[in-house]
Amino acid sequence: MFFNRMESGRASISDPVYMEVITGLHGTTMPTVLAAACQAMVGAITTYETGDTVTAGLSVAGVVVAIVRLFEIFAFRRRLGYPPQLGRAEAVLWERRYVAGTVVTALVLGVFAARSIVLGDALCSVMAIGIGFGFGAGVVARLALRPVAALLDLVAIAAPAAIVTFMQPDLRHVGLGLLILMYVVASFEMVRLSFNASINQITLKRQFEQLSRLDPMTGVSNRSVLATDLPQMLAAGMIAVHTLDLDRFKEANDRFGHPVGDALLKQVAGRLKALAAQDDLVVRMGGDEFVLVQRAAADAEAMAQRIVQSISAPYDIDGQMIELGVSVGVAVAPDDGRTAEALLSRSDKALYRAKQERGGYVLARDLRMADASASGQILAEELAA
Repeated sequence: MFFNRMESGRASISDPVYMEVITGLHGTTMPTVLAAACQAMVGAITTYETGDTVTAGLSVAGVVVAIVRLFEIFAFRRRLGYPPQLGRAEAVLWERRYVAGTVVTALVLGVFAARSIVLGDALCSVMAIGIGFGFGAGVVARLALRPVAALLDLVAIAAPAAIVTFMQPDLRHVGLGLLILMYVVASFEMVRLSFNASINQITLKRQFEQLSRLDPMTGVSNRSVLATDLPQMLAAGMIAVHTLDLDRFKEANDRFGHPVGDALLKQVAGRLKALAAQDDLVVRMGGDEFVLVQRAAADAEAMAQRIVQSISAPYDIDGQMIELGVSVGVAVAPDDGRTAEALLSRSDKALYRAKQERGGYVLARDLRMADASASGQILAEELAA
């Protein structure tokens, strides 16, 4: 049941939070450096005291693995600095590399501790097992959101030493083996508790993220979403920005009262959502102003016509039939602008012209053509003069 929740909890992590987790895993090199330094020191002492070449080989292996892991961490950091932006699929590969490195490190430390027990030097055994316990504590702290990886690390650290101790016939070794197993159980219980707490925090974070992006009255996105989502949509390809302003809304709000005005805005938002495709974006800018960002920009003028037709249809508010008009300014990328700021500016100019014409829609491209025609006419008159 816990592993089922681990999978569902893992899937529930949004892409930005997942990237944050993977970046956090690669955020420090200190545990890797300390583990390698401690193993090298203890390995040198044990080799000097016992002359055991296996311990020396394991010490060298630990240092080599640490160097490889450091290269992987630095490579990840360099990757973050280059386009394109790191995606979830690629982040999964980096996570697997990181986890593989921790498991190999844990296995080397586990075999290292087991070898020290076989050699029978008490102080060397204490030092070797202490390194393993310290690494295990770090696993609990760093891999709480990756419980399967944490379990693999803990087993890799403990299993070799536990197997060696249980192979010894005396009570002291059996007791040590039991202590190692209890350490693993207690450590994984801490991972479980940390995982549950972290998933709950991530769930709350996602809820707050979603609430911070919504307009509380209408349920569509608020204007802050444009700053984050519009550049991303623009980078993905051709889009159309429809800027809307309701006509005669102030009169209806003053005449029938604010509750009716709020109900009107909710119905307007509902009609816009019904018109928008799944990948489109509907935003309430504030007051009676809305923006619809359309991905299928080739259909921009037809969408503008549908918006005018839908929003201009009568509204039934508590039995009262209310009619509004709408003015729409449409800017299409890339012809009308290659940045979010340019598109919003030109759709606003087209909206202003639509309001001057008492409703309907105006395309930013028509304004550009009119301006170009006027400029050409002025130039011709100047040349004729």
